Parts: sequence; structure tokens; C-alpha cells
Amino acid sequence: MNTILKLEHIQKYYGNEGNITRAIKDISFSVKVGEFLGIMGASGSGKTTLLNCISTIDTVSAGHIFLEGTDVTEMKPKSLAKFRRENLGFVFQDFNLLDTLTISENIALALAINKTPAWNVEHCILDIAKKLNISDILNKYPYQVSGGQKQRCACARAIINNPKLLLADEPTGALDSHCAQMLLSTIQSINKQLGATILMVTHDAFTASYASRILFLRDGEIFMELRKGNDSRSDFFAKILNVLTMMGGEQSHVC
Repeated sequence: MNTILKLEHIQKYYGNEGNITRAIKDISFSVKVGEFLGIMGASGSGKTTLLNCISTIDTVSAGHIFLEGTDVTEMKPKSLAKFRRENLGFVFQDFNLLDTLTISENIALALAINKTPAWNVEHCILDIAKKLNISDILNKYPYQVSGGQKQRCACARAIINNPKLLLADEPTGALDSHCAQMLLSTIQSINKQLGATILMVTHDAFTASYASRILFLRDGEIFMELRKGNDSRSDFFAKILNVLTMMGGEQSHVC
């Protein structure tokens, strides 16, 4: 299986010479094509900063990030914007949908930005809506649908351009338990059936149990790696809780 993402000795500092905060100290890892990687850690562990660096939203202070062999840390700002549009998909906790547009129009926005031919837009939307089970709400507005449906719309918008890497930042954070479970099943389906490579930051052990591998961060460094392997999701969930306890806090203390 080919490597799609590779991080080499990533470091991220904030502040000036007299007051430097090291958000990420020295992180290296790689992600295989089609992998579903979860990142967990306590508040201030550096997981969100790491995601921002991978997404090119933030710049690294040292080290290199490669996506399919391309060193994104060496790119100029104008090139980065184009690179982000063509290679990355994003799913956020607060959906980031436009209330003045229908669900269909919100999804179409991603196609328009990438200049998809007009004759192909409707076909693409209908196809992805069917896969994510939102065909019946395409003509509704975000305020007319549930949180789970909004997040599935956000997933559709994120993957409709077939990004090389899907980045999810606390995707279940604004959902109740039932909607969260439905969304996680959807994300898992996107990973297994559509072959999407997913990197997900989450504070929740139940959410993380849907991933195939988890990196636990502590104080800006990788504390431990946990692989699901042949474990059932319930067994993997139990192992995740054990690691969180080992790190010094129960599930409720990790965010």
C-alpha cells in the first residue's frame, strides 16, 4: 500500500524569542492510501495545530510535510490555495454550510470552486447524495434539516471532488449520540467503500474507535500509537480508554 502523507520532524512554535510556546516538538509519521487515522490528545497537546499544519492552514516552524511526494512546506501561498482546493477535503464541527443556499447548492459550491463543467454538476451531486443518503433533502435549506443531515451534507461537499486526503476536525462534536453514530457509519463507509484516506481529530473515544489506527499526542509529541488490527470496535474502544487512563485522564478529561 502506497504512502499518501508523510511528516518528517514537524515542529511548530508560537510567540517570540522571549516567550516561545512549542505546540509541536518533533512529530514524524506516515499515512497509507485508504487509511483511516485518528488523532487524540488532551487540550493543548497539539492535535489541532498538527491538523492545521497538515491542511496548510498554518505553516510549520521546522520539518517537512509531503502529500504524494509533494513537499507542501516549500509551496508559495498562491500555489497552496490551488493545492488545497485540488487535494484536500474538510469536515468541521460546525458544518460551515451557507443557510441561504439549499443542501444541493452547498454541495455544488465545491464543484464550482474547482470549475467542474456545468453539464456534470447535477450528476455529481445526485451520485454523492445517493451514497450518503441525503437525496431526499437536496432542495431543503440547512436550517430545515437535522444536525446529522447537515454533517452528511458537509461530508458530501468535502469528498465530491475526490480529494486525496479528507481532514475531519471533531466531526461529531455538535451532534447528539444518535446522529454521531450515523455520521461515523457514513465516514467509515466513505473510507471503506469509496477508498477515501481520512485523518480525524477527536476528543471522544467512541468516535476514535471507528478509525483503523490512532496516534495519541501529549505535550506536542506522539505518546503512543494504537492499531485496531482484527479487534472488534468494542475491543478497540476498550483499548483506547486504557491508553487515555495511562496518559493521566479519563475520557471526559480528553478534549
